[in-house]
Amino acid sequence: MDSPQARVMLISICLQESGLIHRKQMGNGPARGLPQFELGTRQSRGGVWGVYLHDASRFWLDKLCASRGVQFLPESIWREMETDDVLAVGVARLLLFTDPKRLPAVDDADGSWGLYLRTWRPGKPRPDTWAGYHLQARIEVTS
Repeated sequence: MDSPQARVMLISICLQESGLIHRKQMGNGPARGLPQFELGTRQSRGGVWGVYLHDASRFWLDKLCASRGVQFLPESIWREMETDDVLAVGVARLLLFTDPKRLPAVDDADGSWGLYLRTWRPGKPRPDTWAGYHLQARIEVTS
């Protein structure tokens, strides 16, 4: 689960979503944690519910919750993500793990943007900020 590619993706996503500042979506919105994860629903299979239900991630999410002392229920996980950065980034990594494609190379800003769009499905994508955040993440991971 841990690789330079995963680290660049996760840092890029957290920069894009929260600026590594906001753990609760501004305006009292539904997203939580530095990666700004929503709860989602069983029906939508998005957000925490998506990671909870997905065959590729469910086992690992259970292990992550046990290691963080969090009840293995989507609402409990989502609530704790606001104050537990390890849990929040772990859930974010598991969402990336559900994508059938390989993680993009460390220097592949376009491929990482595509993965972000596929997995986060942002309501208001901001492609103009992604390249800079991706570069910042790449420098942090490779230096």
